[in-house]
Amino acid sequence: MRKLILLTIIIAFSVNLSKGQSVYLPYSYQLDQKFNSSVYSIQSSLHTSLKPFLIDSTLSSTYNAIMNRGVDSSRKTWIVRKIFNEHVFDVKTKEYTFYADYLPDLLIGRDFTDKVTTNLNTRGFQAGGTVGDKFSFYTSGFENSAKFPGYYNDVVNKYAFIPGQAYNRSYHGQPTGSQDWSYVTAIISYTPIKQLNITLGTDKTFIGDGYRSLLLSDFSANYPLLRLTANLGKVQYMMMWAYLEDINLHKFDTFGSNRRKWAVFHYLDWNITNRLSLGFFNALIAQEADDNGNFHGFDVNYVNPLFFSSSLGPSSQPDNVLVGFTGKYKIFDKTAVYGQLLIDDFKASNFFSGSNTTDNTNGVQLGIRGADLFRVKGFNYLLEYNSVKPYTYASPQAITSYTDYSQPLGDPLGANFREFIGILNYSIGNFDFTGQFNYARYGVDPADMNFGKDPFKPTTSASATTTDIGQGQTASLHYAEGTVSYLVNPKYNLRFELGGLYREEKNNSTGIRKTSLITFGLRSTFRSIYHDF
Repeated sequence: MRKLILLTIIIAFSVNLSKGQSVYLPYSYQLDQKFNSSVYSIQSSLHTSLKPFLIDSTLSSTYNAIMNRGVDSSRKTWIVRKIFNEHVFDVKTKEYTFYADYLPDLLIGRDFTDKVTTNLNTRGFQAGGTVGDKFSFYTSGFENSAKFPGYYNDVVNKYAFIPGQAYNRSYHGQPTGSQDWSYVTAIISYTPIKQLNITLGTDKTFIGDGYRSLLLSDFSANYPLLRLTANLGKVQYMMMWAYLEDINLHKFDTFGSNRRKWAVFHYLDWNITNRLSLGFFNALIAQEADDNGNFHGFDVNYVNPLFFSSSLGPSSQPDNVLVGFTGKYKIFDKTAVYGQLLIDDFKASNFFSGSNTTDNTNGVQLGIRGADLFRVKGFNYLLEYNSVKPYTYASPQAITSYTDYSQPLGDPLGANFREFIGILNYSIGNFDFTGQFNYARYGVDPADMNFGKDPFKPTTSASATTTDIGQGQTASLHYAEGTVSYLVNPKYNLRFELGGLYREEKNNSTGIRKTSLITFGLRSTFRSIYHDF
C-alpha cells in the first residue's frame, strides 16, 4: 500500500495541475473505428491501445463530428429534435451535465439452414453526465429476450451464458430455444488532474489496437473493477483490479453459487514517437479460496504498482501469471500496423529450439488498420491475423484460468487456433455499410478430452504433451457478415439495420454445420454483441 501511495504522490507533484473534463465513452469496435482518421494520424500522439477512451480536448472534435453525423440543424420542433438529433433527456449547466436515453434493440430474422425464425427484444437505457470538470459517470442497462440461430444457441446452452453478457435465466439446467437475460454497466470516473484518471464500477477493458485482443478483450462479461490510468506525456500507465467468477465452479463462495477470483492487470504504453509505440502487459489471476475452502481474500501484495514476475500464491495453489507485449507503427498517415505477443508458460531452451511442448504456450497477433482507404473519406479498414497455441491461458486449477464466467478474457476462440479477419466500413451521410470476413482453423476437444482449446479446462487434464495448433479434432470456420444501416439519431446510434450472415464450420469428425441468416430491425447503442466464433 505504501508503494501505491508513494507512486500517487510522485505523479501528483510531477505534473501540472491543469483542469480538463473527461467524458467516458463505452467501448465497441463499431464506434472505435470511427476515430481511425484522428487517432492514427501521424500528427497525433494519443495512446490508442487502452480502451475505453476518455473524451477530452484531444478527441472532442472527432467525437462531436460522430455524435452529430447526419444532423439536420433546420429541425425546429421539440419532438423532431428528440427523435433525430438529441438525447431524450439532456441538461447542460456550468456545474453539471446530464443525459438519458431509451435504447430499443429489436430484431427479427430467419435462419434458413435450421429453418428457425430468430428475434431479439431488448429494452434498455443509458444515462451519463459530468459534475464539475473532474467527475463523469455513465450507466446502461438492458433487459433482453431472444431466439438465436442454431450455432449460437448451441453455445448459449452449453455454458448457460450469453457470450459477453450474462446468465441465461431461461436455462434452468436444460437446453432451451428461447433465452432471457439482463446486464448493467455502471462507471464513475474521476480525473483529479489532467494526467490521472480513476475509474470505478462494472464494465470491460480492452487492450490493443486490433479487432481482437489476445491480452484483454471485451468478449467477457462485465466485471467489477477499479482502474487507475496515468498519462505522463509519452508514457501511459494503467493498473486495474477486477473481481471475477466462474459459472461452472460451485463451492467455497461467499456470495452465491460461483467461486470467485481476483485479477490484477498492469499495462505500460510508451509513445517513442508519434509513429512508434511499444507496450508491456502483465496479468495475475488468484483464487479467492483454494480447493480446500481456505479463504485468503484480497492480498495486499496485489496493490503492488510494479509488474508481477512470478506467482504470489503458495506452491500448492499457484496463481496464474501472464505477460504480453504490444507494438504499433504508423506506416502512413491514418494507417498503422500493430501486433501483440502473449507469453503464458515459457522455457527458453525449448522456445528457441522451436520445440512444441507445453513448456511454451503463447499467442501472436499481427494487423493493419486505418482510415480513408483509396482516399475515400469515411472508408475504414482492418486486416488481422491471430494465433494462440493449445493450453494458453489455462492453469492447473480451473478457477485460476484466464476466464470470467468460464468465458475467455482474450480471443472468443480460446486457444489452439489460427484466424484471419478482414473488416471494411464506409459511412456516407446517414448510411453506414460494413462487411466482415473471418477464416479460422482450430482443434476441437473430443468428449472428455483436453487438447487445449478451452482455457477453462485445467492443464492437469491435458490429453497431449504438445502444442501443435489444430491438435484434437481439426476444424475450420468460414464466416461472412454484412450490414447496411440508416442512422436515425447519432447520440445513441439509433438506426434501421439490415444484416446478413453466413457461417460454415467443417469438423473432420462431425461433418459440416452451416448457418444462413438474414435480420432486420431497429437498433440502438454502440454495444458489441459478437457472433463470429
